[in-house]
Amino acid sequence: MCAKKMVRRSMVAAMTMVLCSGAAFAQKPKPAAAPVAEQTAEQKGMAAGSYYAAQPATENLDYAMYQRIRAEGLTHGRVMDFGYALMDGIGPRLTGSPNMAKANAWTRDTLTKIGLENAHLEDWGEIGMGWQQINTWARMVSPDPEPLWMQSAPWSPATAGPVKGDVVYVPLNDASELDKLRGTLKGKIVLLGAMRPTPDITEPLFHRYTDEELKEMEGPQTPRAGAPAAANFAALAAERARLAQLRAAALKMMAEEGVAVIITPSRDGGNGGGTGIIFDDNGANIARNAQLKANAVTIPNGVMMIEHYNRLARMVTAHDPVMLEVNIETKFTGDHEHGFDTVAEIPGTDPKLKDEVVAVGGHLDSWISGTGATDNGAGSIMAMEAVRILKALNVKPKRTIRIVLWSGEEEGLCGSRGYVFQHYGAQEGVPAPACGGAGGFGTAPPATPLKVTKEWEKFDAYYNLDNGTGKVRGVYTQGNYAIAPIFAQWIAPLKDLGVTTISDRDTGGTDHLSYDAVGLAGFQFIQDPMDYGTRTHHSDMDTMDRMHQADLEQGAIVEAIFLWNTSQREEMMPRKPFPHPENEKNLTAPIPGLYPGAGK
Repeated sequence: MCAKKMVRRSMVAAMTMVLCSGAAFAQKPKPAAAPVAEQTAEQKGMAAGSYYAAQPATENLDYAMYQRIRAEGLTHGRVMDFGYALMDGIGPRLTGSPNMAKANAWTRDTLTKIGLENAHLEDWGEIGMGWQQINTWARMVSPDPEPLWMQSAPWSPATAGPVKGDVVYVPLNDASELDKLRGTLKGKIVLLGAMRPTPDITEPLFHRYTDEELKEMEGPQTPRAGAPAAANFAALAAERARLAQLRAAALKMMAEEGVAVIITPSRDGGNGGGTGIIFDDNGANIARNAQLKANAVTIPNGVMMIEHYNRLARMVTAHDPVMLEVNIETKFTGDHEHGFDTVAEIPGTDPKLKDEVVAVGGHLDSWISGTGATDNGAGSIMAMEAVRILKALNVKPKRTIRIVLWSGEEEGLCGSRGYVFQHYGAQEGVPAPACGGAGGFGTAPPATPLKVTKEWEKFDAYYNLDNGTGKVRGVYTQGNYAIAPIFAQWIAPLKDLGVTTISDRDTGGTDHLSYDAVGLAGFQFIQDPMDYGTRTHHSDMDTMDRMHQADLEQGAIVEAIFLWNTSQREEMMPRKPFPHPENEKNLTAPIPGLYPGAGK
């Protein structure tokens, strides 16, 4: 028998000395073991308890915590206090504006005051020009003195004080209109865009989902009402491109001619709800991505209530000369302002799970004509109230609970896209997303593999609210079928609050999509529509007066329960299969020779 002794050298190398029959000799070196390949994030996710593993059939729900969350939210709720401070106290929050900076600072400081930790702002990149509206007004001087209802369009330059000018109406149907006007526009005030009808309001502008509508949402995805048929998409895209080129040509000519002011008509809302109000958003901008210095519109421009716009256009069309006086007072604060997200946490306490994260959020930015209450102050203050409730209960979650309030959502999910790119991953070789430009995962990137971070592996789920003040009625799974049975068990005790529906459909247009784009679990709740799509969305009616306290309190309670349930599960929430964009071309290619007679 031989005895072996281990001798440590320099604390990093070891040598085996073998003693046999009183004589020492060196053992022959063994072949080096093949290196063990590190598991990919996809492979790690298949381990027991992880995001691709099998889930338990029955959820372990803490009904006492359901009760505590309800009681705190209903008896000590602060959601309206948050709302008045944000919407009334700060006002509209265009990304890059001084008000957006105030909102970022206020949310950071308020989240600290209610007990969250690590409250801070995260820079997601450049938004473009910083801008704010100071004052805008218009009036008819002749033939009849009359005040007119108008606001500046976002990122409009200012007039040099009040300016007077004769009115010219340019429906902008084709280039021939511009050719006829050359040499005639200096100092004029141009109505740019066709008059539109003001339909009778024959349907209610306010609506809550019926049981039948909610039941229908549980079925398969159906085309959005009013969406064009697939065959019409090419024609629609071509028409939009034609109009964009026509508008660009009009802007160029009017700048060369020395037009004093451009006024555009306010768009309509659902069911004819755009009467008597102003929608002032990206649809009111004359140029795409007007926040970028390269796309800056050099002519002062505003958007006018349709009834006043139509009257002026009819008078000019009838050769009744009209003179207006317009004052657009705006301020630019820089050409390369950055956008910031507000982030804060309730740290996890479980030694094994505390580094995993469950998040809640909404976008803090808004457009400018109202105070951004239903879009999306509501989602922001409900998220704040949800984490306040949990902190007030002095909970010790297993996982870390994080709140993130986004900016730049209205310009293309810029804040959440930048955050996800920085923290969780993107396709290999794809540059960071540019707000209003290419990059990231929102712009048809090359067919390269998705490369994810360690944070991606530790992220559990994100919950979002961004459809106004309406009561939460359920949740969209975003096609994550494995999570539907889990959510169904979670909402069963909330039926009396009106939460009844699990829909496997996708829903778009907001920040959960940034998580979903890189294979993370991101969800948007189903909310009663109220008058969001008809009257308040991006309009001057979007104020605290349109908020419903009981619905906001209910939404915050639901979010707090979803956060708590996620934070306490032993298993991570299930995800959809790992994305493989590099395989998409082959997977969608036609099968060669499928038809028996093909090629013969």
